[in-house]
Amino acid sequence: MSQLFDCREAFAAALAECAATDPRIVAVVNDSAGSSGLDGFQARFPQRLINVGIAEQTMVGVAAGLAACDKIPFVSGAACFLTGRATEQLKVDVAYSGRNVKLCGQAPGLSYGELGPTHHSVEDLSWLRAMPHLPVIVPSDPIETAAVIRWMASFDGPAYARISRTKVPCLFDESYEFTLGKGTILRDGSDVTVITNGVLLAQALIAADQLSATGIDAQIVSMPTVAPLDDALVLACAAKTGRLVTVEEALVSGGLGASVASLVVANHPVPMRLLGLPDRLAPTGSQSFLLDHFGLSAAGIEDAARSLVNG
Repeated sequence: MSQLFDCREAFAAALAECAATDPRIVAVVNDSAGSSGLDGFQARFPQRLINVGIAEQTMVGVAAGLAACDKIPFVSGAACFLTGRATEQLKVDVAYSGRNVKLCGQAPGLSYGELGPTHHSVEDLSWLRAMPHLPVIVPSDPIETAAVIRWMASFDGPAYARISRTKVPCLFDESYEFTLGKGTILRDGSDVTVITNGVLLAQALIAADQLSATGIDAQIVSMPTVAPLDDALVLACAAKTGRLVTVEEALVSGGLGASVASLVVANHPVPMRLLGLPDRLAPTGSQSFLLDHFGLSAAGIEDAARSLVNG
């Protein structure tokens, strides 16, 4: 897992690929073509990229209007501003109205680390998971990112996907196909199950190697769809290993961990550890510092899994 890739490049390439075959696809940005990696898309399709300026509420409203006119708008902007400033438009104009708008939250989680809490996007999963009829997706590598974009282009309805700017290794091969609401067991195990997504999937796999060296057999599950959750897989893992650890670059109170916990406690209660950010603003610092600070690096995941197994 030594070579690292920027998922924004996979996002932009997949969007251009889809646009080449479907003239209805347009991009809508908030002065963010460059930071979204869409300069090439703009050069190739100059009439199909709409820049509304730094006006996220307008951006989502314009996209909803385009969808009402049979276009397929891909809205691309920093996740913290797209979901924070335009929450009402996301709820009313997109989710409630069922508009065919594709929401692409750039630089999610803690990837804007040094810019501080104003730019951390750790609440987005909580906000959007609460909205009915809005799939929430967190791809983990460039191959999965491209697959999610292709799926979004073909899906008739709204959806939100995080697009990471943090460089990550490729974890899937080219045969991978994204299916909404389905997770994947990337590593089998019998002692504890770690369920995660996004940039932390690679960290979980490293943690599993470290646990294996000390005799703990960790199962690693990739769960790209936070909503709807793969209920069957989660409950099967709870029954098999009897211990669950969820790991996410988001608030634990409303994202992946909360979704898994609410399912498990009602159907098959087992000991759990929910790793993520507590309900307070994260400090300012590099992403690597912040992941270590909140126990979200490979070492933190290893410690949580080990403590759960050891009781």
